[in-house]
Amino acid sequence: MKLRRDIDLATLNARGQGRLPGWFGLQVVRLDERELAMQLAIQPQMLAPNGFLHAASVIALADTACGYATVAHLPEGAESFTTVELKCNFLGTATEGLLEAVATGAHLGRTTQVWDAAVREVVSGRTLALFRCTQMVLWQKR
Repeated sequence: MKLRRDIDLATLNARGQGRLPGWFGLQVVRLDERELAMQLAIQPQMLAPNGFLHAASVIALADTACGYATVAHLPEGAESFTTVELKCNFLGTATEGLLEAVATGAHLGRTTQVWDAAVREVVSGRTLALFRCTQMVLWQKR
């Protein structure tokens, strides 16, 4: 699937306003063919009671990056998508700073899309998580 011409950074960033991506402050910073980069500034409320970054905060970033990448690569005529599977390997943590998830399309079909995302701490470049999800493309019912 090709990158849709009607989707840009402003369109994607507006999608999250008033919803979880906006609440978390997620921002798409780059959109290319088969790739999307999204950033998250770590806030104290995103930490778990143990003081480390909560896994759900990392998942929110990675899943949203992959979801927005799916939107930008939906086949012509597709209505939407839904996540049907996700997996994440956590390799490290952070307590402050800026995170970036880079979503890369592994399979962009008409019925499913598979996206991988690497979550890194921007300043150090350390990889904190490797994420993969499968998206089911939704078509209008006849």
